[in-house]
Amino acid sequence: MLILAVDTSCDDTSASVVRDGRAILSNVVSSQNAIHLKYGGIVPELASRQHIEKILPVVDAALAAAGVKLPDINAIAFTYGPGLIGSLIIGACFAKSISFTQNIPLIAVNHLEGHINSVFLEHAPDYPFLSLVVSGGHTSIYLVNAPDEYEELARTRDDAAGEAYDKVAKMLGLGYPGGPAIDRLAAQGNPKFIAFPRSNMKGSDDFSFSGLKTSVLYYIKNHGDSQKADIAASFQAAVIDVLIKRTIDIALQRDVKTITIAGGVAANSELRRMFTSAASNSAIELLLPSPVLCTDNAAMIAAAAYHSYLKGDFADFSVNPRSNLPVGR
Repeated sequence: MLILAVDTSCDDTSASVVRDGRAILSNVVSSQNAIHLKYGGIVPELASRQHIEKILPVVDAALAAAGVKLPDINAIAFTYGPGLIGSLIIGACFAKSISFTQNIPLIAVNHLEGHINSVFLEHAPDYPFLSLVVSGGHTSIYLVNAPDEYEELARTRDDAAGEAYDKVAKMLGLGYPGGPAIDRLAAQGNPKFIAFPRSNMKGSDDFSFSGLKTSVLYYIKNHGDSQKADIAASFQAAVIDVLIKRTIDIALQRDVKTITIAGGVAANSELRRMFTSAASNSAIELLLPSPVLCTDNAAMIAAAAYHSYLKGDFADFSVNPRSNLPVGR
């Protein structure tokens, strides 16, 4: 069973063909980083225009790489939220057009559920498991009890971890995207150079990164940024410490034996290294998607769509994109 999926949730245009929700036959991603670099962040209007230009050649490339044609496809899936509304509309309209002209089922997928399901493209976790979804727009911990059964146990109260990375990178003059830039620079620095605060929401497992971001800002104002590598390493250590401790504490409290991590920040090399060590020390199985499957891609959308296909949970042409879309909706 073949699913063609498209993802235009933010600034990357992606298309993928996946067999039986697990085997990736193709996964093509067209990045817009070079376009948004000079603005220091994503410009939604530019992102939408690029999706219009790129979606057809990206889908053609995905079909060619998979060695299939549209009549071979059993369903087409698309991201209908959350994300930038202009970007989402491009993918939704394209998928609806393919569904209508080819008379194949249409599946609407929550982008966050795509991230959660990205682990199934390379692993086979047993239910229940915890999924830490950590990206530029989201930082949440979900208990995944079964396919399409999610319970949010913790979330950020303000900035997402990836958003904090981008903002601190901008303070340090590292450009956009900030996450990979800080990851590279932090490898040269001392993570214990500055004791930046670790958030602790009393009575809650939720995250908060705005205070950390502000602490970095005032440190730079008071001391300058001549030691950028040490600042980057100290900031990153504060983020990673909180992500790991909170997730493992919840896993131990709930007696959950498996943790997965997804989202763009899950590609961070230090987070992967430190989380692997901490999980091993706690006798918890940690399953990490490959870095290319952590950032936005259409293969994860196809993986999530597979569950809908098996249940016959198809969308009609009245479904509209939603910029804000909780998991499970």
